[in-house]
Amino acid sequence: MKPFLPLFVSFTLLAQQVGQNVQPGAATPTFSTSATLVVETVSVLDKSGKPVEGLTAKDFTITEDNAPQTIKFFEYQKLDEVPLKPVPQTQRVEDIKIYEKLTTTQIAPEPTGDLKYRERRLLALYFDMSAMPPADQLRALTAAEKFIRMQMTPSDLMAIMKYSGAGVEVLQDFTDDRDRLLSMLETLAVGEGQGNDENPNDASSSDTGAAFGQDDSEFNIFNTDRQLSALQTAAGMLGRLSEKKALIYFASGLRLNGVDNQAQLHATINSAIKAGVSFWPIDARGLTASAPMGDATRGSQGGAGMYTGASAMAMTGNFQQSQDTLWAMAADTGGKALLDNNDLAMGMVNAQKAISSYYILGYYTSNTNPDGKYRRVKITVAGDYKLDYRQGYFANKVFSKFTTADKERQLEDALLLQDPITELTIAMEIDYFQLNKAEYFVPVTVKIPGRELALAKRGGAEHTVLDFIGEIKDPFGSTESNVRDKIDVKLSDATAQELAKKPIVYPTGFTLLPGKHTIKFLARDAETGRIGTFQATFVIPNLNKEEKRVAISTVVLSSQREDMKNALFNAAKDKGAAESVNPLVQEGQKLIPSVTRVFSKTKDMYIYLQAYQQGLETAHPLVAFITFYQGQTKAFETPPLEVAESLNNRLKTTPLKFDIALSKLPPGEYNCQVTVLDPEGQKAAFWQAPVMLVP
Repeated sequence: MKPFLPLFVSFTLLAQQVGQNVQPGAATPTFSTSATLVVETVSVLDKSGKPVEGLTAKDFTITEDNAPQTIKFFEYQKLDEVPLKPVPQTQRVEDIKIYEKLTTTQIAPEPTGDLKYRERRLLALYFDMSAMPPADQLRALTAAEKFIRMQMTPSDLMAIMKYSGAGVEVLQDFTDDRDRLLSMLETLAVGEGQGNDENPNDASSSDTGAAFGQDDSEFNIFNTDRQLSALQTAAGMLGRLSEKKALIYFASGLRLNGVDNQAQLHATINSAIKAGVSFWPIDARGLTASAPMGDATRGSQGGAGMYTGASAMAMTGNFQQSQDTLWAMAADTGGKALLDNNDLAMGMVNAQKAISSYYILGYYTSNTNPDGKYRRVKITVAGDYKLDYRQGYFANKVFSKFTTADKERQLEDALLLQDPITELTIAMEIDYFQLNKAEYFVPVTVKIPGRELALAKRGGAEHTVLDFIGEIKDPFGSTESNVRDKIDVKLSDATAQELAKKPIVYPTGFTLLPGKHTIKFLARDAETGRIGTFQATFVIPNLNKEEKRVAISTVVLSSQREDMKNALFNAAKDKGAAESVNPLVQEGQKLIPSVTRVFSKTKDMYIYLQAYQQGLETAHPLVAFITFYQGQTKAFETPPLEVAESLNNRLKTTPLKFDIALSKLPPGEYNCQVTVLDPEGQKAAFWQAPVMLVP
């Protein structure tokens, strides 16, 4: 197994013993040491809020986890805060070019042991085209051009970065050439990305009648992990520079959906803090004062939602959630979000003013243990001044010298890290089924893209080994349950090629009580050593208290049934006990949850859920049916399924199963609604989720 590479730069010194004759063939004695340089940018302001100049390294003291540190690098960055004088329109001579094709570049790193940009303010414009419709893209580009023309100072250097769904592109490295920056902005194509990531597809969605044309991979359709991962990549690029950096993020909100990985949000924020980057999000929608049902730019929602208030509530909720994430990213990295303001250039001015003259302090930490733990930094200065600096950072976690014990310890340490490792893509589905009045069985299904796993040769047969570790905690941080597993997926030549196009699915299960829980799950590719983390909070409702509606479990959507004898791996020796209570295992076959909710038209969709009628001597007959909506139009509905029989238990558990042929439905995005009716008890239950049909 290859060890992880450290994120911080390590300086290694090699010294050969001098004054002795070394016999030919004898081993050369070497001595090595490593040191981690920690860079802090410190703003020192007096009582009137003005930068304080003239301080020296002797005026500062630095402690890391209460241990004194020695300042080895010190520099003062004096920045001009007076904007360039705008030239009257009649006298303006701009050399703006429209390029046939935008070329990409890189953020050039600084020279070793020196600063690249002395006394310059670094502002990176980041346009998330995947999260902005064309109107908002145009508004964002216009605001950026206004700032460059009217409010850019001689100290400002600006870079331009773009994300449109595929990857982060650096269109322009840091420069003060206003004509070059304006040329790049003028060349950017409005309409790229189309803002698909901010289409909620719920009760507030317009009924357009258009065909679905989104070209996304299975793991990216219903989550925003890719947007957060792109921001993490951008922060890493800017982290090559020691100066203060502000990333100005243009987007029409960033809304975390129910299937999103909270670990990716934490990793993005931690990466920005470690790189010395502050996020300054700008909501490109500006100040919106639309009617509760939407303004004239929105089509009619139709359906009952516009009369019950569901459409208006969904629209308001989506808008607020999209701004909450922007605010959280800014607050956690030292920036400030510009929300509900039509002057988008003000967000750039705020970032500009926040980076005033500051000091750069560097020290080699005395704690060289690469344990991945949080290091708390405290800086003080002689005098009554206000200091603004990074309060701490997560140390690197270096995994090396892998013995069998070290491999086990690696996963345990990674599970305890507050800074998640997100090198592998992981999607997860958490379901629950009631076992008795107190306990619930919680099947957890993990899906990993097969293309990310390296296949190795062992004994002439291709195979890949995956390690899993996870734990579930209650709201007080106590561990309720855990899992540790290792699987060796044996593959033939045919299945090895198929794996490159299809994901690996790992199922496990827990028995839990109702309430709020937090799960953290890690997967490691044993061939490359890469680790992926999934972290989420979920709630198991107390169905014993459900009186107004039919009590139902989660709804499992699937397109795959597997014979237990044909599994590619046997994940655990003691899994028989768990499978005996798993309702997804019936008659020797296991229903595999979809996780990503992407279905092929060539396969049937299997839907499974349970209804509970505890307290009744005889279970009431239930009626259930499935409805597919596209926008607000009913595209398909199954015939009603009448179920009169229930299991012989106190809960009066009634299994509900559907097998739906998808071949007659056109490809696209749908809302799948499950309706369960109890005519005798005059109760009902509804469940909805977005699904994607692909050819």
